Amino acid sequence: MSISVKTELEVSGEVETEAQVFVKDTHSLRALLGHYDENLRLIEKELHARIVTRENSLHILGGKEQVERTKNLLSQLLAVVEGGKAPSLEEVSYIVDQTRTGNESVEARSIFGDVILVSDRGKKICPKTEGQKRYVEAVRGADLVFSIGPAGTGKTYLAMAMAVAALKAKTIARVILTRPAVEAGERLGFLPGDIQEKVDPYLRPLYDALYDMLDADKSQRYIERRIIEVAPLAYMRGRTLNDSFIILDEAQNTTAAQMKMFLTRMGFGSKVVVTGDVTQIDLPKGTNSGLKEAQKILNRIPEVPFVELTDRDVVRHKLVQKIILAYEEYENPEKET
Repeated sequence: MSISVKTELEVSGEVETEAQVFVKDTHSLRALLGHYDENLRLIEKELHARIVTRENSLHILGGKEQVERTKNLLSQLLAVVEGGKAPSLEEVSYIVDQTRTGNESVEARSIFGDVILVSDRGKKICPKTEGQKRYVEAVRGADLVFSIGPAGTGKTYLAMAMAVAALKAKTIARVILTRPAVEAGERLGFLPGDIQEKVDPYLRPLYDALYDMLDADKSQRYIERRIIEVAPLAYMRGRTLNDSFIILDEAQNTTAAQMKMFLTRMGFGSKVVVTGDVTQIDLPKGTNSGLKEAQKILNRIPEVPFVELTDRDVVRHKLVQKIILAYEEYENPEKET
């Protein structure tokens, strides 16, 4: 890859700068442009520069500042492509947003190039935002990590990817996935089936993430052999979990007693990740959230990082980010400027 600013042209009384970006081959160029050139169109729209493709090169035209920003962005994305990963539209959108708002310290390669796991279907799982990168690094470096943030920020999914990666690397012997079975408007007793069938709907998101990383047959074998265990939080009482990667999901719906019980299950050679969203608590009125209490009690322990993810780390549909912001403004009107 090479990039050079070629010339400045006088257009309608304004100086128009042109920069040229050379790509090593057509495969890399297609990966950069995206499906039906969707990445290219997004960059042009958001950074207000024109990009023309000519064989294995890109010509950037526009104002000096716009061309410089676009050139730097393409340089980052090309480094990702040459590292073997084709950036998705969502990933390009995130880097474009950072560039457009002046946060150009964010490096696409350091984020998207950090492949946590390659799934059985060949999907490369990696952080997609700066906040997610901090989260992944925290999990690598600490035995107990709390990740707090809104829906769509990848809290559970990334923890699951790191657990499966650790299992494949044989640094742990088993994976324990758990969450509290708290009713969100419905009663467990009125659900059909035995106790396992009643709690399965609450654990379904964990199964979904697992099946996205391991093929169905392998997942089932691991579950049958208890190498991977998916269970309600109540099943953790009285156990000591050694050589395990343990994920507590939806931790905002634990009581203080449940949180203390869970945290004291941690054994030697184990890693624990606790995830939750303190804006979506389904506990009965007057019941304190174990996650909020743990945040107050444990944040003074330097070995226990609390990673706060925000709407900027949402990797679902862009409308989800706007919905989260709208609810925050409605529920906290004093924060509006």
